[in-house]
Amino acid sequence: MICSAQETKRDKDWKFLTEIYLLFPNMNGETGIGDLVSVPIEANPGDVFSNLRFGGMIYFEAQTKKWAITSDLVFMNLENEITETAILPSGTVKANQGIWENAGLYRVLQFLEVGVGGRLNHLKTSMDVNRNVFPLGTEEVIRESTATWFDPLIIARLSADIKDRWLFQLRSDIGGFGIGSDFTWQVQGYFGYRFSKLFQLTAGYRILSIDYKKSTGSEPFVFDIYEFGPVIRFGFNF
Repeated sequence: MICSAQETKRDKDWKFLTEIYLLFPNMNGETGIGDLVSVPIEANPGDVFSNLRFGGMIYFEAQTKKWAITSDLVFMNLENEITETAILPSGTVKANQGIWENAGLYRVLQFLEVGVGGRLNHLKTSMDVNRNVFPLGTEEVIRESTATWFDPLIIARLSADIKDRWLFQLRSDIGGFGIGSDFTWQVQGYFGYRFSKLFQLTAGYRILSIDYKKSTGSEPFVFDIYEFGPVIRFGFNF
């Protein structure tokens, strides 16, 4: 009875993890505001970091043997040259992107958790591009739009803790369903090592797709982007 009570208590004990992480993102897709033809965006990590004005990424998790509550916050202030097209020969796109994701997970198997959550997206985009106008040459087009939307999520996470040292995790989610984005999905995979009870280091890859096409005020707004790339996470357990 004493052992059983102790095991039950350990099952209910909360553990906490805070991670500061670096994402080396590629971006691929298109965005558009109002009557402006959708602007193609294609950028590698070098492009993103050379045009990064500010960025911050932090993750928090509280968990027991059965439950986990997670919070993931990403903010980036970017500026990038557009990909040249026959209609849009040059220009720049600026974006302030904030993503705050919260979730609750339940462990159904030793290695599998499922749950629900939500991703709050805030995006302020401005464009200053040159547009070809036949037969007059080119005209400068300036547009700006702000959008905030919420995507409900269905989540699954596979994880393993080998000898309390080696860490493995694969996490995926789908969401949007027309409530916020038309559709959004994400896949993250990580492998890491716990150096002590306090500190761990993991590395992996993250892919996030957002297909958002809605009206904001009087103007249509399009944000159909893949963001993907390697990730390094510095974690602290307590």
